Amino acid sequence: MQITNIAPKVSSTDFKRTKIIATIGPATNSFEAINKLIKAGVNGLRLNFSHGTYEERDQQIDWIRQASLECSKPVAIIQDLQGPKMRLGDFDGIVQVHNGQSLSFRFQADYERENVLPTQYDLSKKVKRGERIFLFDGKICATITSIKNDVVFARADNDGILLARKGINLPDTDFEGDILTDKDKKDIAYGVDHDVDFVALSFVQTVEDIKHLKRLLKNLGSNAKIIAKIETRAATEDLNGIIQEADAVMVARGDLAIETKPEAVPILQRKIIALGLKYGRPSIVATQMLAGMVDSAEPTRAEVSDVATAVMLGADTIMLSDETATGKFPIQSVKVMRRIIKYTENNTDIKPIYTTESESVCDRQSAISRAIITLADSIEATAIVAETKSGATALKIAAQRPQQPIIVVTSSLRVAQQLSILYGCISFIRKDEITQAAKLTNWLLVNKVLKKGDIIVTASGQHPGVVGTTDTIKVRALE
Repeated sequence: MQITNIAPKVSSTDFKRTKIIATIGPATNSFEAINKLIKAGVNGLRLNFSHGTYEERDQQIDWIRQASLECSKPVAIIQDLQGPKMRLGDFDGIVQVHNGQSLSFRFQADYERENVLPTQYDLSKKVKRGERIFLFDGKICATITSIKNDVVFARADNDGILLARKGINLPDTDFEGDILTDKDKKDIAYGVDHDVDFVALSFVQTVEDIKHLKRLLKNLGSNAKIIAKIETRAATEDLNGIIQEADAVMVARGDLAIETKPEAVPILQRKIIALGLKYGRPSIVATQMLAGMVDSAEPTRAEVSDVATAVMLGADTIMLSDETATGKFPIQSVKVMRRIIKYTENNTDIKPIYTTESESVCDRQSAISRAIITLADSIEATAIVAETKSGATALKIAAQRPQQPIIVVTSSLRVAQQLSILYGCISFIRKDEITQAAKLTNWLLVNKVLKKGDIIVTASGQHPGVVGTTDTIKVRALE
C-alpha cells in the first residue's frame, strides 16, 4: 500500500523522543482500544504470535492500519515470533518438587499414567548431561543427569511446585541454529502476506540465526526489518555481532533474567543500548516496565524509576506487554509511560553512551549526521528536517541523540512505519520531489507544528528518492 501526504499534527514542543510499543491482547482487542492506544502515545503495536489465531490477526492488522490512517500517524506492526519457547504440557493439579528429587520429562508424555512430566518440545534431541533446566519462570532449577529413550532425567536443586504449561529455560543448551520452529515459519509467511513492519526473532543465540531469517524473508519477497530479542545466555556472548547483523535489538528481560541472572540484566541492558547507539540500531527495552499497572491504576515508584532509567540510557523505545495485553488499565498505562518519558526528557539530556568517541561507527553518513547535529546545536535550531528514502539518514541522525526533534520526510509508507519506533523521529509521507523538505516545512508552519521565528536545519540530496544520496545541509529561518 502506497499512501502520500500522511502528516501528523503534533507541536514540536509536545513531541516525545522516546517511543512506546504496546502489546495487543484481550484487553485491547478492538478498534476503539487500538485507536485510543495510538492517540495516547503508542508508536508501535506488538502482535504476540505465541497466542491467537490468524483470523484474529487479520482483524487486528486491519484495525491498526485503519486507526493509523485516522490519526494521520505512521504506526509499526511488530510480529513477535514464539520461537522454541519450551513449556510443560498438560497435567492435572500441582506437582510438589523437593531438593534432590529425580524428575523425568518426555515430549507429550501422559503424567497420570507414566509419572513422566509432559513437555511441548522434544528436549531429548537438544539437551546434554550436566546442563541446567529451569522450570516455572526459574522457580525450580534442576540438573540433567541422563537422556534415555527420549526421556530426559534430571535432579531437582531446590524445593517448589510445578503447574501445567509453565515455561522451561535451558541456558546451557546449544540449539545449533534450529530456533525457527515449523510454527514460526508458517507465521513468517503469514506476516509477509500481511506486510508486517518488523519480525521479532525470539531466543536468538548466534549471528547465524539472524542471517537465516534474513534469507527466509528475502526469499519471500519481504522488506520487513528484524528485531533480535536478546534473551539467551548464548546471545550475550556475541552482542556486537548480533546487533550489527540485526535491524533493531530488544532487551527481553524476562527470559534474559532466567538465562543469565537477575542482577546481570541492568548491566546487559546498558550495554545493549550502547551498542545499538554505536551501530545505529534501534533498541527496545521490554518486560515488566509497569507491571504493577496490570492490576493498579498507578505504577510503583520502582517502575517509574525503571522507565526513566531506560529513557536516560538512550533507549529508542520502551515496551508494554501484559500491561496492555491483559491488564485492567491499558490506556492509562500508556499515558503514564508517556508522562514519565516527557518529564525525564524535559529534565535531563539524553547523550550517547559510547565509552569514547572513537568507538562510534565512522562513515560518510555518520559524519554528515554529526555535522547536522553540531550545526543545529550551535544555532539553537528548533528541529532537524531530513529527507530519506530508505530510512538510513534518520537512523544515523537519531543514533547521535539530538535534542531537537527529527522531522522525517519520505515517500515510503513502509519506511515511515519502520521509523515510528526510532528515537526522536516523527515521519511525514510526501511524494519524491526536489523541494520535498521545503514544501513539508511550509506545511508544518501553516499547521502550527512549527512557528514563525523557528530555525530549522534540513538534510537532503540532489536526487530525491535515491538511497544514500544525502549530501546537502541547509539552514532556514521560518517567516
